[in-house]
Amino acid sequence: MKEKVQRARVLVVGDAMLDRYWFGAVERISPEAPVPVVRVNREEERLGGAANVALNVKSVGAGATLLTVVGDDEPAGRLRRLLAEHGVRSLLGSDAKLNTIVKLRIIGRSQQLMRLDFESQPDHEVLALMLSDYERVLPEHDAVLFSDYGKGGLTHIPRMIELARQAGKPVLIDPKGNDYARYAGASVITPNREELAQVIGAWSSEAQLHERAQALRRAQGFAAILLTRSGEGISLFDDAGHVQVPAVAREVFDVTGAGDTVIAVLAVLLACGVDLRTALPVVNRAGGIVVGKFGAAHVSFGELYP
Repeated sequence: MKEKVQRARVLVVGDAMLDRYWFGAVERISPEAPVPVVRVNREEERLGGAANVALNVKSVGAGATLLTVVGDDEPAGRLRRLLAEHGVRSLLGSDAKLNTIVKLRIIGRSQQLMRLDFESQPDHEVLALMLSDYERVLPEHDAVLFSDYGKGGLTHIPRMIELARQAGKPVLIDPKGNDYARYAGASVITPNREELAQVIGAWSSEAQLHERAQALRRAQGFAAILLTRSGEGISLFDDAGHVQVPAVAREVFDVTGAGDTVIAVLAVLLACGVDLRTALPVVNRAGGIVVGKFGAAHVSFGELYP
């Protein structure tokens, strides 16, 4: 299996971000307001968003290419360096009208005290000039993964899905928003409970969830819906019906980026020719491992196949 993974290539398209962490000591409450004073003693930067998804693909042992658009600013330069350091191939368009997305987390006493987001909503189609790059590199990859964070980077996703399906590539989507029609024809989408409820409404029973999920799947032409359910594990809805894998029992430290790991590992396995139902236990194990780590973490091949 390891050799298959090493040969696999996944193209990741979506909204890339730079995750910054400020760690510090909390020893008193501010006299100015009822908030803790954090004396910062360490800073750390990590790949976030679609860049973290690509890193997860690479960490498992497969090849990853990230296609996205960033700003012409300092965080964009840092993203480029981090991607290069981690061996992730990148096709980064540069748009001076954009601010590269930065999420700054302030950590004290091993807890996240605050998150500050720096971003700008684009007023134009930021990936419009990247379609030719997408078409050029598509044949080199075994699967295409769209990481949609709702930041405006995937305006052209229907056309990109169409091109990928014409090329016979599995298409995986981490969705956002309540319009799943734009993802029509995807091989598999991977919403969490809250994201799926935005589309099909809150369900009052398992039977109602199954009925609504299957109706959505058929209406949009998805081969499958993989629903991540936190403590309840994951559920797969496909033509054969429904199968659920219970959560891996372990202490949850941080759920940040867990969805990135799940879809990245699934993309690698599909790129290797593994079918969805066979991949399910491995994907579930990956999610269980990563929530036991701090921040937007990742897993290795050795952790998945000990």
